[in-house]
Amino acid sequence: MKFPENFLWGSATSSYQIEGAATQDGRGPSIWDTFSHTPGKVVGGDTGDIAIDHYNRMPEDVQIMKDMGLQAYRFSIAWSRIMPEGKGAIEKRGLDFYSRLTDQLLEQGIKPLPTLYHWDLPEALDKEGGWLNRDTAQHFADYSAVVFETLSDRIDTWATLNEPWCSAFLGYGAGIHAPGHQNAAEAFKAAHHLLLGHGKAVEAMRSMKPEHKLGIVLNLAPVYLIGEAPADHPAHQAIALQDAMLNRLWLNSILSGEYPSTLLDLGSVFTSSVQEGDLAQISRPLDWLGVNYYQDSRSVPDFSGSTSGYIDSTGNGSMPGSQGVKPAPAVGEITDFGWSTTPDGLRVLLESLDQDYENMPPIMITENGCAYDDPMVDGVIDDKRRIAYLTDHLKAVSEAIEQGVDVRGYMHWSLFDNFEWAEGYSKRFGLIHVDFETQKRTLRNSAKLYSKIIRNNGDI
Repeated sequence: MKFPENFLWGSATSSYQIEGAATQDGRGPSIWDTFSHTPGKVVGGDTGDIAIDHYNRMPEDVQIMKDMGLQAYRFSIAWSRIMPEGKGAIEKRGLDFYSRLTDQLLEQGIKPLPTLYHWDLPEALDKEGGWLNRDTAQHFADYSAVVFETLSDRIDTWATLNEPWCSAFLGYGAGIHAPGHQNAAEAFKAAHHLLLGHGKAVEAMRSMKPEHKLGIVLNLAPVYLIGEAPADHPAHQAIALQDAMLNRLWLNSILSGEYPSTLLDLGSVFTSSVQEGDLAQISRPLDWLGVNYYQDSRSVPDFSGSTSGYIDSTGNGSMPGSQGVKPAPAVGEITDFGWSTTPDGLRVLLESLDQDYENMPPIMITENGCAYDDPMVDGVIDDKRRIAYLTDHLKAVSEAIEQGVDVRGYMHWSLFDNFEWAEGYSKRFGLIHVDFETQKRTLRNSAKLYSKIIRNNGDI
C-alpha cells in the first residue's frame, strides 16, 4: 500500500457515544438523552449517561492515543455542553473541557479534528421543533461561531455536520434514531434545514478566519440493484431514489448548488421548505470533504407486489426508495451488525466522486470500521476479522489514490468501544476494548497493527 508522505492517520469518536458525564458541569440534555431513556428505544435499555466516562478520563485517553502513534483525533463537540438550551447562555465549563482536550492533543503532537454536530441536538431545541424548525439552522451557526471563536486559535480544520443523512432519515423518517419520528416529509424537511445550518455555519466561520479549512462529513456508498427486473418494475425507481437520498441530495446541493431532479420530481413533499437563496447558502465553497464508508448499498428486486415505500400526498408512509426492492443478502465477512464487507466499494466510491464532481475538494476518510466482539484470552484480543477489514479497506484507499483521487487522511471508526446508538453497548467497533463496568481500556491486536501502519505510512 502506498500513501502520500503527508497522509494523516488517526481515529474517530463522538461526544454522546463516549463522554458520559450527562449532567456534569452544566451540560443540558440532548435528544439522545431523552431517546435512550425512553423504554424500548435502545437495546438493553442502555443510555449514554456514563458511556466510557471520557469526560473524566480524557487525559488517560489522550495518552493512549499518543502511545498508539495517532497523528490526528477526530472528535465531536456536544452542543448542549456549550449551550445547555441550544441558544443563549454559554456554559464556560463545557468550552473549557474542549479547550483542555485541544491543548493536551497538541502537546502530544496529535492534530485535533472537531466535528460540531454528531446527532446530539439539545433537547430544548427539539421542543421547539428541532431540525423541522428553520430557526435551528441559525442556532447551529451561532453555536458553531462560539466554539470556533474559542478554539480556532489552535484548531485549523473543522467539520460542520456528521452524517446528516442519519439525522434526517433515521431520526425523522424511520424513527430508529432520536428524536424518533416516522414521517418521510419530515425527513426531507430536516435534511434541508441540516444543510442550511451547515451553510450558515460555514459562512459564520469563514467570516472570522477565512484561511481555516472547513468541511462536512457524509456517509456515502455505491447503490446497486442486484439481479434482473423488467424495465417497468418499480425497483429501478427505488434505486434511483436511494442513490438520490444517500448520495446526490448532499453532494449536489453542497458542490453544485442544486438538488437532484429525482427528488425535485417528488414535488412539494420535498421542496416545501426550500426558500430562495437557500441553495446558494448551502453551496458555500469547502476546503475538504469527509467520507464515512462501511458497506455498499445493495438491494434486490421485490416481486411480492408490496405497495409500501412511496410517500403519499401528505408525506406519510414508508421511506421512499423502498417500494419494489428489499435488502440484498449480506456478502463477505458479515459483521456483528449484519453488515456486508465490501472493501472494493470504497475504491469505486472514491473514484466516482473524483469523476462525477469537477469541484470535488480533497477527501478525508473520516469513518471506516466494523463491529466484532472477539474474546479476550490472557489479556490479548486477537481480532483477526477487524484486522482483515482494516487492511482490505486501506488497500482500496491506496488504489484510489494511485488512480489520482486526492485522499488526505484516514480516521478509523472507532478508537474505543462505545455507546453504539440504538444498539446500546451490544456492538463493539473499537480498536480499543472497553470493559464497561470497570472502564479498563485494552488495545486489541488491530490497534497494535494500526500503530505499525501509522509508523510505516501504510506499510504493514
